[in-house]
Amino acid sequence: MTITDRIALGALAVALVAVGLGAWLILSSGTPQPVPGEVLDPFGSASVSPVAAASDVLVVDVEGAILRPGVIELPAGSRVADAVAAAGGYSAEADLTAAAAQVNLAATLRDGQQIVVPFIGASVGGASGNGGGGGLVDLNTASAEELDALPGIGPVTVDKIVAARSEQPFASLEEMVTRKVLTSAQVDKIRDLVTFG
Repeated sequence: MTITDRIALGALAVALVAVGLGAWLILSSGTPQPVPGEVLDPFGSASVSPVAAASDVLVVDVEGAILRPGVIELPAGSRVADAVAAAGGYSAEADLTAAAAQVNLAATLRDGQQIVVPFIGASVGGASGNGGGGGLVDLNTASAEELDALPGIGPVTVDKIVAARSEQPFASLEEMVTRKVLTSAQVDKIRDLVTFG
């Protein structure tokens, strides 16, 4: 093989590499690139990432005088009114006056939130003359029955509240957590339903 043949063969090899590289660049530029919140499968199709999908959905619990009580999923940014509507709306047994005072339909939902629509005759607080404002339950003076009617508060927790407040009245929900009377999860469920006299 002469030097001219070697040069020609080398030039051919370089040309083939250049053509292969060019073809690769052309093909790779057409490959879809993921956008935030998407994941590409091995075939280049986009799908929504499970992490992104989870952040776009709220799971809430709608209970009480509602047509279809239970856990529902709603898009992020939904309002309490959306949750009530998704659960079928108020039932015939709903106490509309108490619901207007206790359920803020315009409030933005939080993941894991519980919405409780009161039944007629089962209003949470205010009716006993305990001094609570606007139908809110005063945690320092409410009866055991009123405390037990709060979402997430059962007989054991009622006993803890009554015993702790007899030693020293409560000033805030945060204090109830630091005194180990309530958990943070319980506080989240009753935050908009209680007061301190």
